[in-house]
Amino acid sequence: MKRVILITGTPCVGKTTIAKILTDRLNAEYINLTNYAKTRKLTLNDDKERQTTIINEKAMRKELEKTIQDSTSQTIIIDGHYAPAVTPGEFVSNVFVLRRNPKELKIFLQKRGYTGTKLWENLSAEILDSCLIEAVQTQQGKVCEIDATSKSVDEVAAEILDVLGTPEKCCLGFVDWLGMLEKEGLTDNYLRF
Repeated sequence: MKRVILITGTPCVGKTTIAKILTDRLNAEYINLTNYAKTRKLTLNDDKERQTTIINEKAMRKELEKTIQDSTSQTIIIDGHYAPAVTPGEFVSNVFVLRRNPKELKIFLQKRGYTGTKLWENLSAEILDSCLIEAVQTQQGKVCEIDATSKSVDEVAAEILDVLGTPEKCCLGFVDWLGMLEKEGLTDNYLRF
């Protein structure tokens, strides 16, 4: 039976880097959803205001199902913030939601060139658990949170491999960035609508 592992989270939490390390270590097939959508023409249009591409979720789900079924690999790593919403649940074995403290995440986003609305939207998504909520709603019972804050990519990859080997180590619901920011009186510095 194939093992399909989803790596999700907001931008700059380390999804792609971690997914590529896991692909190597697990001798897996790798799918980056952004590239997959573009090369297979699974996009609807561009949202210029939000500086993003809108994908055709129904077509993506159908194409992913075919790709998974046709794959000769026993393990497939799918990387993307919307991976849980578009990957058919019957194929998914594990979902890892990478998390990063908003203080650190803001620095990473800014270094990557995020500014204005795009910066604040992504910080808000992390603080308000958007990727986690979507993962739990669409892939219930398969979701683990991994706090990547101040960890090297090798440490995060090792933590994921540890959970894959010992499923009881899967943790969920321990990250509370909003509560942390409220306690520190920093909510307004990181959460803007």
